[in-house]
Amino acid sequence: MPNLHRVVITGIGAVTPIGNNIDEYLVGLQKGTNGVSDITLFNPEQHPCKFAAEVKNLQSEKFIEAKESKRWDRFSQFGVIAAKQAFYDSGLEITEANSSRIGVIIGSGVGGLLTMESQAQILSHKGPKRVSPFTVPMMIPNMATGLAAIALGAKGPSSSVSTACAAGSNAIGDSFRLLQLGKADAMICGGAEASITPLGVAGFASAKALSFRNESPQTASRPFDAERDGFVIGEGSGILVLETLENAQKRNARIYAEIIGYGTTCDAHHITAPSPGGVGGAKAIKLAIEDASLSLEKVDYINAHGTSTSANDKNETSAIKSIFKDRSYLIPVSSTKSMTGHLLGGSGGIEAVACILSLTHNFIPPTINYVNPDPECDLDYVPNNARETQVGVALSNSFGFGGHNVCLAFSKMN
Repeated sequence: MPNLHRVVITGIGAVTPIGNNIDEYLVGLQKGTNGVSDITLFNPEQHPCKFAAEVKNLQSEKFIEAKESKRWDRFSQFGVIAAKQAFYDSGLEITEANSSRIGVIIGSGVGGLLTMESQAQILSHKGPKRVSPFTVPMMIPNMATGLAAIALGAKGPSSSVSTACAAGSNAIGDSFRLLQLGKADAMICGGAEASITPLGVAGFASAKALSFRNESPQTASRPFDAERDGFVIGEGSGILVLETLENAQKRNARIYAEIIGYGTTCDAHHITAPSPGGVGGAKAIKLAIEDASLSLEKVDYINAHGTSTSANDKNETSAIKSIFKDRSYLIPVSSTKSMTGHLLGGSGGIEAVACILSLTHNFIPPTINYVNPDPECDLDYVPNNARETQVGVALSNSFGFGGHNVCLAFSKMN
């Protein structure tokens, strides 16, 4: 076994339904801001679900030239903007000498769905000659990675992960492994998604995955609540700059926190439903804890996958209890999806950022809209209000269609 490098977080960026930069996102998490509202990105009149958690008032021209943005799908724009935020925040410089040691991995569950839909309509109504030559590079899910690498000049390890709602977390975990093994000095990583489109909303609605609480959309995302009826689709991106500790120290970088563990598994059970009792998720949590050489008593906070669907929340609760036993009731577990909605492949990125903010600002984000306790979900879900407390170690869970499970472990620097 080679000597593994320690890996730290030196930059963070976020584009979310409750804030378009880190300062706004932090305030949103601390205040329990609700990012859900009626859909404005298209006319939802014919849809059974008419609300979502949209990114609002994003000034993309600060990061992307207007001419370029027309050639980029919305998910890529989110990814590049969050990547630039994180990169500038880190103070990292990319030169010809170090560019091959700095890489990018940005996950997306769906990719350029808006482009795919709009160009399919053009094909249907106007014929193949009217389809844009930018169609393929706009819709393929690796393009957020490619465009971020081009924008920043990162020539190191570069890939894209597409493991549904676990994609952003897998991207961070895979980047962590590359750095541990000395295959890179820094990685720009996370997730990006923009699937609030007619097809995206209709598809999830037909699968009975969404909440249909049209009369009260702001109360629709209610993880672990007994009256939860489905998730609220969201959009955005969360990106981290990870570096080996040696590289960060060499340039006297500010260090937010350390990433110490990564566990990933597959249920091999069903295309959408989690394995009974959350067995696969529990194994991912166990692997992350073992990877970090953590005792169970050290875990201070779990950022849950917490989608607000009946099956996920019940099974995730079971997974946590199977690992932590009686101590499960002493660990705060919250779902920031109650505020941001479910960003699909982008969720792991913004939730990793939430964990880092929790560590650095010593608070736990709330699970808002938690009103009616569910006997099958009986942990401390930090209901409705953020909690000020010391946080030394935080876990982030992400589980995706296809049975993909990820757990990431973060800690304060020791």
